[in-house]
Amino acid sequence: MDQRLSLVTLGVSDMDRAKSFYTALGWEPGPSPEHIEFFQVGGMVLALWDRMALAVDSGIDIDDETEDTPGSGDGWGGKVLGLNVSSSADVDEQFATAVDAGARVLRRPATRYWGGYSAVFEDPDGHVWEIAYNPYWTVTDDGRTLLGDGRG
Repeated sequence: MDQRLSLVTLGVSDMDRAKSFYTALGWEPGPSPEHIEFFQVGGMVLALWDRMALAVDSGIDIDDETEDTPGSGDGWGGKVLGLNVSSSADVDEQFATAVDAGARVLRRPATRYWGGYSAVFEDPDGHVWEIAYNPYWTVTDDGRTLLGDGRG
C-alpha cells in the first residue's frame, strides 16, 4: 500500500452549512458531482458528503448507534484533522479565521508541552481540527509538511 494520504471525506449533516463554513475559511470548492463538495487542499482533496450517505457507502450499519460501530452516532469518532503552518503567528491567524467562520473553540492557541504552538476547533458538524506550528518540522512553500528530527 502506498504510504500517503490523498483524500479526507467528512460526513456532514447540512451540506450548505458545511460548504459555507469551509468557504468562509477561504477555501475554494472545486469541480464536484451532485451531493458532494470537493476542495483541493494542497496535494490532497477534502470531500464533504452527507453523513448518512457516507455511512451507507462505507458499509456502516447506521441503525446500530453503539460505541462498537465504527463511525456511528454524532460523536467525535477518535480523529483529529491537522493543518501544519510555518509560524505561531500563522496559527493565530488561521484560528481567528476559523472562529470568524463559525468554528467552536476547543483549545485556544498556546505553547504546547512538546515545544510547538497549536489550537483546536470544531467545525459545524463536530469534526475536530488542530492548527499547529511545529518548530521541528518544515512546511514547504507548496504546503507539504516534512517530518523533522523526531522531536515534537
